[in-house]
Amino acid sequence: MLVACWLPWVLLRPNRLAAGDFLRLPPLDIGLGLLAALATALAGRFWPRAVPLLASTALSLGAWWLGSRTGAAVQGQAEFARASVSSGLWLWLLGAAVTVYGAGLVGRRLASVSGGVQPYLAWLWLPAVVAMAALGHFAGWSVVAEYQVQHDRFFQELGRHLYLILVALGLATLIGAPLAVWASRNARVSGVVLGVAGGVQTVPSLALLGLLIAPLSALANAVPALRAVGVSGIGVAPALTAMTLYALLPVLRNGVVALRGVLPGVLDAARGMGMTDNQRFWRVQLPLALPVWLSGIRQAAVMLVGVASVAQLIGAGGLGYFIFSGLQSGAADLILLGALPAALLAIVLDTLLRGLEAFLGRRLGRA
Repeated sequence: MLVACWLPWVLLRPNRLAAGDFLRLPPLDIGLGLLAALATALAGRFWPRAVPLLASTALSLGAWWLGSRTGAAVQGQAEFARASVSSGLWLWLLGAAVTVYGAGLVGRRLASVSGGVQPYLAWLWLPAVVAMAALGHFAGWSVVAEYQVQHDRFFQELGRHLYLILVALGLATLIGAPLAVWASRNARVSGVVLGVAGGVQTVPSLALLGLLIAPLSALANAVPALRAVGVSGIGVAPALTAMTLYALLPVLRNGVVALRGVLPGVLDAARGMGMTDNQRFWRVQLPLALPVWLSGIRQAAVMLVGVASVAQLIGAGGLGYFIFSGLQSGAADLILLGALPAALLAIVLDTLLRGLEAFLGRRLGRA
């Protein structure tokens, strides 16, 4: 964060493709940044209770700079001018985010010893950033300018991205769950199933999408009913097929480990109570294995966010539309318009499923 104060913070260009000029922070902002960084560092050494609040302030300050510096750069410029984030601001935001994460750990440790609200202070940056966004503070940032141009297409592709992820995850769970139960009871089946699923993971996603074009095209030509429902060599069908195959390994592997990890004594106790095999599975083994199994589903969901981006290359849509459009035209702002929401989507899915794992773990612990 200290080094970031001397690096360029904004790249001002006359349009999205032209070369531009790098702009640095004014001296007053540099002094403010140095003060914030040093205060956070010294608090970590001498006053740990202040670290969550200071870290959250540093991240909020970076977000404020993001809007104010880019907004000031495009003021008075032509309509097509773009103010992009440069290395200094990215480095500041990275350092502040790492500091916030560490501050959250410090806050939880202090709260476990003496109570208090320290863990929540590390999240004060979130309402601050949301308020800035709601007030249009980031309107000058090039990514927001691209979003305003691509507004309708953005939500269309975001919806398609979510659709691909959720359908592929659902199919992988429907296929993988019974296979995991079967494999957990038979070592030979386990070796074959996990081996095949692991083999699929070794094939690059783009290569797998390409390999599916020919067989799905032939299948659609041979069975007109499939073509009528949208099955073809390009589009959603090969994308969902590839994504489902990729998601099978974490679902299978964690399912087998989770089911085999239930203590034999617990199952023996259930048998001694007169439960049948089906009752033991549904009432004892599956509930105990579910938190670990959900971990595999969470891993699959996060992985599918990235694979869904590549699916744009075969016409399946998704946020990859902006990523590859930006790559083809050399427009970094378009790349970020697809990449940043994809990264946030992965974080949100991971957080929600991790929370579900923790909730089930607590319920089983009380039970």
